[in-house]
Amino acid sequence: MTDNRPRHVLDGYKVLDFTQIVAGPTCTLMLAEMGADVIKVEMTPTGDPSRGAQVLINGRSGYFVQHNRGKKGLCVDLKTPEGLAIIKELIRQTDVLVENFAPGVIGRLGLDYDSVKMLNPKVVMCSISAFGQTGPLANEPGFDYLGAAYAGIVSMGGEPEGAPYVIMTAIGDVSTGAHAMGAICAALLYRERTGRGQYLDLSLLDTYFHYHEAGVETLSLSKGAIKPTRSGLHSWYAVPAGLFKARDRYIIIIAPLEHQFAGLCGAMNRPELADDPRFKTNADRLTNLTQLVATVEGWLDSMPSDDVSMAAMKEYRVPHAPVLSLEEAVKHPHLRERGTVRTVHDRILGDFDVPGFALRFSEFPQRLELDAPLLGEHNEEVLTNYLGYASARVNALYEKGVIRKGLA
Repeated sequence: MTDNRPRHVLDGYKVLDFTQIVAGPTCTLMLAEMGADVIKVEMTPTGDPSRGAQVLINGRSGYFVQHNRGKKGLCVDLKTPEGLAIIKELIRQTDVLVENFAPGVIGRLGLDYDSVKMLNPKVVMCSISAFGQTGPLANEPGFDYLGAAYAGIVSMGGEPEGAPYVIMTAIGDVSTGAHAMGAICAALLYRERTGRGQYLDLSLLDTYFHYHEAGVETLSLSKGAIKPTRSGLHSWYAVPAGLFKARDRYIIIIAPLEHQFAGLCGAMNRPELADDPRFKTNADRLTNLTQLVATVEGWLDSMPSDDVSMAAMKEYRVPHAPVLSLEEAVKHPHLRERGTVRTVHDRILGDFDVPGFALRFSEFPQRLELDAPLLGEHNEEVLTNYLGYASARVNALYEKGVIRKGLA
C-alpha cells in the first residue's frame, strides 16, 4: 500500500497502543500527529469503551474519533493463545508500547515490562495510570477528578467558605497524555544514544500535583503558617489576578506586577491609585483586596461597553481576557487561524470541530489528515503487511473469534 501522507518528525516509529478513553489515547494521538505508525489494539468484542460515548451518529462516536484519529485498528481477543501470539509478534517490531489499564492488568495478560523486554529489549514501554504503578493508592480505581482531589488541586477552586469546584474538562487526562508523549520522545532519544529501551510510569496524580506553581513551596517555607486554599474569584497571593464582573460578562485581569498595575490605573483614568497606600504594593493590594475589586468593577460597570473597557486595557497593555463560552471560543479568529480549533472530516460523522494539535514544527508546517479506525478495520493490513499472515490464516482467526470487525 502506498503511503502518500506528508512526512513528519516521528515517521518510521511504530507504536503499539493498548489505551482507551482519554489519557492514553491523547498520548498516542500526539504521536500519530507527529507521523508515528500507531496500531490501536482493542479488546473483543466491543473495543474501546469510548466508542459508546456521545455524540453518536449511525453508531459512530465523536468522542472516539477525536481521540483516535490517525491510528490503525486491530481488534483481538488477548485471552486466546492466538490473540496473544499476534501481539507478541507485533512487539518484536515495535518501538513503543503504551497502555493505560489499571496497574497489574497488562501483566495478567502476559505483557508486563519484563515479558515485553524479553521479546524486544529496545522497546520503550509506557504505562499511564491514575495513581502510578507503585504506592498505597496504586491499585485504587481512578479517574481524572480523583487525581485532582488527591493532588490538592480541587481544594484550590471555589469560594473560601463554600464547596470546592471541579473544572469539568479532562485537564488531568490530557495533560498526563502529553507528559507521557514527552517522556516517550525523551526515551527514544536516549535509545538512539545507547541502544537501550526502558519502562515509563506516568500517573495522573503526579501530573496534577505539578500544577501547584506556588502553593507547595509557600506551605513548606512558611512551616505551615501560610496554608494556600481556595480564594474565590481572585488569587490568594497575587493582586489583581482574577475574575471581575463587567457590564455584560466576566473579564479576567492579571496585573500584579507594579508596571502592570500602574497600567490598569492608567486605563481606568485613575493614575493616582498606583501610589495609593492601600494599593501601592502587592501586599497592600492583598490586604485591601475587597476595596480594589470594588474600584475596578465600578470602573468596568461605568464604561459604555465591555469592548470599550478592554480597548482601554489593551492600550495600556494590561493583561486581560474575556471569559468566553465554549461556543464563543470555537469561533474565535485567533483559535481558527492557528488551527487551535480544527475542522476534521470523518467518513460517518462528516465535518466537525475538534481541538487541534498544539505542537508546531517549522520543518513540518502541514498538519496530517488523520482518520479514526472502525473497530478492527485494519486487521487484515496489520496481519498480512506486518506479520506476513496468509489470507486463509486471517480468515481462520475471524472464524474462531480471535479477531473481529465492527461498523463504527
